Amino acid sequence: MIIIARICFVSTCLLLSLFSLAQASETAGSCDHHVAQWLDPASGETLAGEQIFKKLERSRIVLLGESHTSMAHHRWQQYMLSALHSRNTNMVVGLEMLPRSKQSALDAWSAGTLTEQEFLEQSEWQKVWGYNARFYLPLLHFARLNRLPTVALNIDRELVSQVGEKGWQGLTEEQRMGLSDPAPASDDYRNSLAELYAYKLSMGDGAEDDKSVEPDLDEVLRSDAFSYFVEAQLTWDRAMAEALAAAHRRDPSAIVVGIIGRGHLEYGYGIPHQLADMGIKDVDVLLPIDSDFQCDPLPAELATAVFVVDAENGAAAPPRPLLGVMIESGDEGVRVMQVVADSVAAKSGIVEGDVIQSAAGFKTVSNSALIEIIQRQAPGTWLPLQILRGDKSIELQARFPQSFE
Repeated sequence: MIIIARICFVSTCLLLSLFSLAQASETAGSCDHHVAQWLDPASGETLAGEQIFKKLERSRIVLLGESHTSMAHHRWQQYMLSALHSRNTNMVVGLEMLPRSKQSALDAWSAGTLTEQEFLEQSEWQKVWGYNARFYLPLLHFARLNRLPTVALNIDRELVSQVGEKGWQGLTEEQRMGLSDPAPASDDYRNSLAELYAYKLSMGDGAEDDKSVEPDLDEVLRSDAFSYFVEAQLTWDRAMAEALAAAHRRDPSAIVVGIIGRGHLEYGYGIPHQLADMGIKDVDVLLPIDSDFQCDPLPAELATAVFVVDAENGAAAPPRPLLGVMIESGDEGVRVMQVVADSVAAKSGIVEGDVIQSAAGFKTVSNSALIEIIQRQAPGTWLPLQILRGDKSIELQARFPQSFE
C-alpha cells in the first residue's frame, strides 16, 4: 500500500484539547442534546442564547475555545464574534495563532493594505502556526471588514522551547522576553498535564524508537523534565494572558475576545488562572462541543457554557496536502520506499532511498511525525526537508500547489 504522507504536527496545545475531552468522557453517559444548543456545565441545564449574551454583558474578556482542525468550531467562533459585536461594537480580537513579533503584519491586514497571500507570507503563518489558514481566514476577514483592533497573543516558540529545556528559573531576564513570573499551576492542572506528559511518552515522543512505554505517573510528577514541561505550558498561558490583560487595560470599556485552543482554557486551569493572578476576574470561557460527544454529566468547572456543534466526519474537513511517498520508519529518520509519479515529492527531487530526517526544522523520527507535519502545510507554501542521501546530507524544498482541491 502506498502511504500518501499528510501532515498536522500535534502541538502540546492540540494534545491538551484532545486529552481533556477524553478525560471528560470517562464519566460521561448519554444525554439529550442537539445542535445549536447551549448547555450550562455547572447545572446541566439547557440555556437560551439570550441568557448567555446577557451574562456576557458584564464580562470584559471572553475566551472562545477550539480544536484547531475543526471547521465546525471555527464556524461557531465566527458566529460568536458576530453576535458579540452586534451587542458591543467596541471589540478587540486576540489570536493565539500569531506571536507578538508578527503584530505589524496583523495591523497591516486589519488596515486592508495586504492581500491574503501577502498577509500569510509576512506573518509567516505556516512557520509560526502551521494549521491550515482556511480555518482562520473567515475570522480574520470579519475583523478586517469591521476594522476591529486585532492582537497577536502568542510568544515566539523559542521561549517556550527554552523553558522546556532549562526551566523558567534557568533563563535570564532578557531571555524571558519581558514576561512576568507565571502563577504556579494548581494541583489539578499539574495532574492533568502529568497524564498528558505520560501519554506523550507512551506514544514514543522523545524516545529513540517507536516502542511504546508505560510511564509511572508518580515518577512523571517527580521528574525534572516534567517540571520543565509544566513551566513551559505556564509560560505559554502567561504570555497570552498578559496580552489579553494589556488589551483590556488599554480600553476597559471594550470587550476583548480571545480565539484560543481549548486546552489553554478548560477548567480555568490555564489562561483564566493567569488572568486571575493579574487581578482580572471578569472572564468567561465558552467552548464548542461536538454533537456526538457523550455529555452527561459535563464537568461542572469545564467552562461558563458550551455550545453543541455538528460533529464532523472526515469529508467535512478542508482538503489536505499530499507529499506523495511510501515511507517506513528507520533508525536515522523516515525512509522513502517509493515516490508517486508527478507528486509534490517527485517534483521536489525526492527519490527512493532518501531518508527524511527533519521537516520544517522538526525531527521526523517516525512515519506519524512526518505525516503530522505535512498536514500543517497551507496551499502554495514550501516545506524545507533535510534529507540523508547515502552519506550526504542535503536540503530540498517540497513545493505545495496553490490549491489542494
